[in-house]
Amino acid sequence: MKLSKTLMATSALTVAAAGAYAAGHGMADSMTLVSWGGAYQASQQNAYVAPYLEMNDGVSATWDESSAEAVAKLRAMNEAGNITWDLVDVVAADAIRLCDEGLAMEVDHDELLAPAPDGTSASDDFGDLIVSDCFIPQIVYSTTFGYRTDMVGDTPPTSVCAVFDTEAYPGKRSLERRPIANMEWALICDGVSIDEVYNVLETEEGQDRALAKLDTIKDDVIWWNAGADTPQLLADGEVVIGSTYNGRLFSAIEEQDQPIGMLWDWQMFDLDGWIIPAGLPEDRLARVQDFVRFATDTQRLADQAKYISYGPARASSAPLVSTHAELGIEMAPHMPTDPANAQNTFLFNYEFWADYRDDIDAKFQAWLAR
Repeated sequence: MKLSKTLMATSALTVAAAGAYAAGHGMADSMTLVSWGGAYQASQQNAYVAPYLEMNDGVSATWDESSAEAVAKLRAMNEAGNITWDLVDVVAADAIRLCDEGLAMEVDHDELLAPAPDGTSASDDFGDLIVSDCFIPQIVYSTTFGYRTDMVGDTPPTSVCAVFDTEAYPGKRSLERRPIANMEWALICDGVSIDEVYNVLETEEGQDRALAKLDTIKDDVIWWNAGADTPQLLADGEVVIGSTYNGRLFSAIEEQDQPIGMLWDWQMFDLDGWIIPAGLPEDRLARVQDFVRFATDTQRLADQAKYISYGPARASSAPLVSTHAELGIEMAPHMPTDPANAQNTFLFNYEFWADYRDDIDAKFQAWLAR
């Protein structure tokens, strides 16, 4: 679903003209920011939204917690000719899809984003994490598992395949209501070597194999939609083990002191960042560009790591990561990239899911309904 050539051309002209507004005039006085809610959105609010608003009197920001539905909703907004969002937080694979469909605006990273303090360009500072011309990286995170420490007996799980072992770890488990990560873990635990997972998953037979493995625990699964669901299910003792984002588990363990342990085995590394919807009016675009330059600079991304255990996407931010803003604990050991946590990691294939997401989603949802 492509934007019209006229709209794309208009968007390109808008980008070129935006610099005229970035000096502080002609900018909208409000922004609608789209994110994921919970601890992650709180970290964004604390690290750069609140400071930005303090520096810009009269400017307001409203959160919409619809990032999980960003692709479908931006498609619908484009069809209706009414783009109500100004800046959208998405995973890398969704950014690639939105860029390919002309729904996200291409940006010049070195023109839009601040250089590192030592003058290193933004594109070099973010490096390979710029996986799309439309993607503005923020964090490296992982989807991994937490488990109830008081429900696993004397042998806490050390392998991701514990989720499929209902004999050793009886009880309910929670998995996200989408194929991403679940399909990869199913194949890994069905004996597929790590370097062959996506080769297998691109075939009908491989997809059926992954679903067959998931079938073995389907009756024991509580399916989640929001990242906060698994920590709550674990806290309530409704599941013995469940997947979610590592930052949500950090919050439950360290901030809420829940009896939960981390399972880092074959954690699924992923990227999260901003996209700017294509076709914004000039005043809204100018405001968003001004905000993004501030929100993604070296200090602001390091500040975000004071509130949640996600690694900042800029290389120059990593040395500035220090202690939790309230707990005072060192944050580096809680990052998914810490060597002690990253012994077995699985790098999410953004291009694969950008290409196959719609088809495998449909197949997965049909399987869930059976």
